[in-house]
Amino acid sequence: MTFASAAQAQERFSCETLEVSGNPEYPPLLWQSSQTPGLLTGAVPQLLREIVEPLGIRVKVRDIGSWARVQRQAELGEIDLVAGAFITSERIGYLDYVLPPMMHLETNVWVLKHRQFEYRHWPDLKGRQGSTLINNSFGQRFDRYASENLDIEGVRSIEQSFLMAKAERVDYVLYEELQGRVKLARLGLNDDFVALEPAISREGLFFAFPKRSRCNSEALREAFMQSLNRLTNEGRLSELISEYARRYVDQR
Repeated sequence: MTFASAAQAQERFSCETLEVSGNPEYPPLLWQSSQTPGLLTGAVPQLLREIVEPLGIRVKVRDIGSWARVQRQAELGEIDLVAGAFITSERIGYLDYVLPPMMHLETNVWVLKHRQFEYRHWPDLKGRQGSTLINNSFGQRFDRYASENLDIEGVRSIEQSFLMAKAERVDYVLYEELQGRVKLARLGLNDDFVALEPAISREGLFFAFPKRSRCNSEALREAFMQSLNRLTNEGRLSELISEYARRYVDQR
């Protein structure tokens, strides 16, 4: 892209730099960069660069703290894009989701192999102590059921949840299957845990523009959607997930 066409793109979208954040506990999609403190790395930041840099827009994927804090900053319009969120009725109030979803994620009940229990559906979790990230969502139907029926402790890092389960302080961990595998591999605990079947939910993971973001415009969302759709059809995110899963596990 020439300097002139980049300038035209920036003027068209009224956005020179996209300030982005997401869940820092989400490898291989997103995690805290050890090489550049204050930024997030992973498959999603790389995919995001391939989506918007051809539009003449720079990307900065910042580590601004916990997933709960990211959601709050998005609600206030203090970031321009959430790099990965499930749809909930609450979030629809302050986010404009970009279609299609970048991928679909399954969430599982993770347990120690020697503490497995029969699990067929959500009611089988009643009477057991669970753990997951604070403010994590696993789909609106399950979230509602869990709030009314289950005992799930929210913690700041999923490593803490798995270590609590390892110490038998909780009975299970709720976490996505993909992210759980790479987290456990890096912790050296992949032989200790198993993901029970069936998954508790399967949800689309979306990019989403905060409604209050200065960069949120119909023109940018349309251009973003077209680039995302092309890269999704090419299978680009699957390639990046394989690459960044290896990177994440090798860092231990």
